[in-house]
Amino acid sequence: MDLVALMLADSRFPGGGHVHSGGLEEAAARRLVVDEASLRSFLVGRLRTAGALAAVFAAAASAQDGYAELDAELDARTPSPAQRAASRTQGRGIARAATRAWPSARLEGLLRATPRPHHPIVVGVLVADPFEAAQTVAYHAVTGPATGAIRLLGLDPFGVNAVLAGLAPEIDAVAGHARDHAGTPPADLPAPSAPGLDLLAEAHDRHHAEEVRLFAS
Repeated sequence: MDLVALMLADSRFPGGGHVHSGGLEEAAARRLVVDEASLRSFLVGRLRTAGALAAVFAAAASAQDGYAELDAELDARTPSPAQRAASRTQGRGIARAATRAWPSARLEGLLRATPRPHHPIVVGVLVADPFEAAQTVAYHAVTGPATGAIRLLGLDPFGVNAVLAGLAPEIDAVAGHARDHAGTPPADLPAPSAPGLDLLAEAHDRHHAEEVRLFAS
């Protein structure tokens, strides 16, 4: 794995995908995730759906130049407004840091085409190898929720990291499938979906808005 991919996977990198809980907060509030076993089930489900979708588009963005079309197609495959907003917030954060760390004509082209790109698209533009780009966003798909589980549920950090380590073959399989579609036209890219995660994201967004209104009143 090259240095760019390693830095993007690092939780210290500004705006990285690791900051998004991916529905874990709402799942924990509903007692859908309570321990390491239920956390693993949640992570596998997220990896095979939202993670797989992100991986496919990261691989395609690494291999193709039609950034606006890729961004629009990913938008169409992300029905939850909360999930779309989170992806674009993460993408913009990474893009801002990357313009200082790795300025390039490709990155400039992406930001001209879409000033607030989706997270997988900007990762794909930054990471030259489609497999590594897909692997990075697939990793982000599970590390954010895993970190949230430690914070929200008080799970043992060693145990949670063991769960993540055990997902390595699954992450590589998702990345390999994404690499196989790196040259697929954007409109024909796979569209794995996760309605349950979308509903959790929307519920969390509503609860957050209600809390803001409550404290503001």
